[in-house]
Amino acid sequence: MSEFKISINLWSQAASWQEMLEAGQAVDRLGYEHLWTWDHVKAIFGDPHQPIFEGWTVITAWAMATHRVKLGLLVGANTFRNPGIVAKMATTLDHVSGGRAILGIGGAWFELEHKEFGIDFGRSVGERLDWLDESVGAMRAIMAGEKVTSPQGGRYAFDGLAISPLPVQKRLPIMIGGNGRTKTLRTVARYADMWNGFGLPGELKELHGVLREHCAEAGRDPAEIDSSVNLWMVIRDSESEAKRVWARAMDRNLTPVAATIEPARPLLTTPEKVAERLLEYVEAGCTTALVEMPAPYDMETLERLAREVRPLVERGTALT
Repeated sequence: MSEFKISINLWSQAASWQEMLEAGQAVDRLGYEHLWTWDHVKAIFGDPHQPIFEGWTVITAWAMATHRVKLGLLVGANTFRNPGIVAKMATTLDHVSGGRAILGIGGAWFELEHKEFGIDFGRSVGERLDWLDESVGAMRAIMAGEKVTSPQGGRYAFDGLAISPLPVQKRLPIMIGGNGRTKTLRTVARYADMWNGFGLPGELKELHGVLREHCAEAGRDPAEIDSSVNLWMVIRDSESEAKRVWARAMDRNLTPVAATIEPARPLLTTPEKVAERLLEYVEAGCTTALVEMPAPYDMETLERLAREVRPLVERGTALT
């Protein structure tokens, strides 16, 4: 298989800007593939009214403070902004960063922030995913230099929309997040370059099968789509110490530890066991591990994931 990549997503809640800046620069320095943050305007863990930064502003600031890492939102809330404006924003970020922008987008799910900010949340998940499909199709065309006019009866009303300049990248990557088998993965197959899912290796293997079916219907080669698994982790010499570090982070985020325990997350263990789990995701068809990190950002895990775990995974994939 091609090189297995590792990316980092820094939670934008409960952090200072200086912490986000320094951690982002460390991600760049350590050679990670992508640097992400959320697109939320209210905190999504613990007290929703605790501090949180706006995503597009953060990744644009990171673009000026980093050199090689690719930048995006995991993932943008489609409900927040007109997709034509989002295409312009992504294009601007691509120029600011010298061709390192990724347009992350998803259907959106957090009703509270929509209610407080007065943003239309739609009538259902299905309606928001229909909006997403229409939006991503338009953004894909706009960033390719096409002129877009919306069909009658859709969510949007573009009227001969074209943008200038076009992105630096010939095909600016679009990342879509979500496990939805019927609509989300269909939109991924039709338009996306990257997909982010979550779950245990067996579930990701099954989802890859669903994605392949959608790709066949869309006439796409699934190998064109970078598939990442969303993980949380703390790396230490013992599981007990890793659990203590995670508990301290959840205390900072005003979140009970029990509320974060899922079958696949968090992974709180040694470098060797982390590498073993990542190789299971490789076997399931994933091409990238996307590791989320709450504030205060765990620099030891960042260092050890890059310097200890990544070589173990590279050796393991070389043997397959």
